[in-house]
Amino acid sequence: MSELPASDKVKVLLAQALFGNPDILLLDEPTNHLDLDAIRWLEEFLIEFDNTVIVVSHDRYFLNKVCTHIADIDYAKIQLYAGNYDFWYESSQLIIRQMKEANKKKEEKIKELKEFIQRFSANASKSKQATSRKKALEKIELEDIRPSSRKYPYIDFRPEREIGNEVLTVEHLSKTIDGVKVLDDISFILNREDKVAFVGSNTIATTTLFQILAGEMEPDEGSYKWGVTTSQSYFPKDNTGLFSGNETIVDFLMPFSPEKDPTYVRGFLGRMLFPGEDGIKKVNVLSGGERVRVMLSKMMILASNVLIIDEPTAHLDMESITALNNGLIKFPGVILFTSQDHQFIQTIANRIMEITPGGLIDKISTYDEYLDSDEMARKRQILSVQTESDD
Repeated sequence: MSELPASDKVKVLLAQALFGNPDILLLDEPTNHLDLDAIRWLEEFLIEFDNTVIVVSHDRYFLNKVCTHIADIDYAKIQLYAGNYDFWYESSQLIIRQMKEANKKKEEKIKELKEFIQRFSANASKSKQATSRKKALEKIELEDIRPSSRKYPYIDFRPEREIGNEVLTVEHLSKTIDGVKVLDDISFILNREDKVAFVGSNTIATTTLFQILAGEMEPDEGSYKWGVTTSQSYFPKDNTGLFSGNETIVDFLMPFSPEKDPTYVRGFLGRMLFPGEDGIKKVNVLSGGERVRVMLSKMMILASNVLIIDEPTAHLDMESITALNNGLIKFPGVILFTSQDHQFIQTIANRIMEITPGGLIDKISTYDEYLDSDEMARKRQILSVQTESDD
C-alpha cells in the first residue's frame, strides 16, 4: 500500500469498503484523487447499491447522480431535504428568498401602521382605529433570518490585455520521465476562444504538458510558441513547495502585484476570504484550501489572458468551487485545465483533449458530448481488449 500513488490507494480503500455488501456505506470524499472514469464507475455502483449510503463530497455532479436526500449542515443544525444536490440548492435558496420577501412585506406593513398610529393617536375620532392598529402591530413578527455559515469568495479574472488571434502552437512535443515516455509527439493549435479541458486517466502526461507550457520544464523533442499578445498564469497541481517559506500571505503576493502597496493586495485577499489580519498569516501554516485561494488571488493579481490550471478543485469547499466555476465561465481569455469535477468541465470547456496511448484526441465539444462520441467508444473498446489481455 505504501508504494501506491494516491489514486490507487483510494481505489483499494473503496474496494475494502464495498466488498462484502455492507448494510451501510459511510464514504468521506470518495472521489478525491480518482480519475473521471473511476468516478463514473463508482456513480453507477452506488446507484445500483441496494442498501444505505451516507456520503460527503464536493463533487456536485456526483451528488446529483447518487443522492436521493441531502443533509444540509448550517446554522449549527442539520436539515434533511428529499432530492439531489441541485434540488436542495434551489429549495434552500427559494426558502431564503421567500423569507426575505415576507419580511419586506411585513416591514412595509409595520411602517404603514406606525405612521397611522403616530398621526392619529391624539385624534379622538380616530383613537379606536389607532388602538386597533397598535394591536395589529404587536402581532407582526419578522422571520429570524440568521447569517449562514457558508461564505463564497469573489473570483473574477480580468485580463489586462485582450488576446490576439495567435495564441499557442505546439509541434511534436515529447518528454520522457524516469524512463517512461509520458508525452509522445503531441501537436495542437489553440484559438483565442478556446476553453480546453484535458481529461482521461493519464494525469502525469497532462501535468507534464502544463509544466512545459508554463516554462517550468523543457521538452525532450518538439517545440511550442505562445502568441505575442498572450500572458500566462499557471496553477500547479502540487503547490506544497511554494508555501514552505516563513513570509506572510501579503509578502508572498507582493512580487506579483503591479501596485507595490499592501492595501492593493489585501483587497484581493479580502475577496478570497482572508479579511483583516488574516493577510499576515504565515504561508507555511495554511491549509490546502487556503493555499488554493492564495494561488487564485495571485492569478487574479497577474491579470493574464491565458490560464493554465491543474486540478484546482481538489482542496476547495463547495462554495469556493462554485465561485471558481462561475469565475472561469465568465473569463474572456483562454483556459487550459484539468479537473475531476464533471460539472466543472461541462460548464467551462468548449474543447476536450485527451492524451492516450494511441495519441492525442482533440474534439470541439462539451464534455457530455465527448463522452457520447465515437472517440470515447473506440477508447473503451481498446481498454476492454487491453483488460482481457491482462487477465
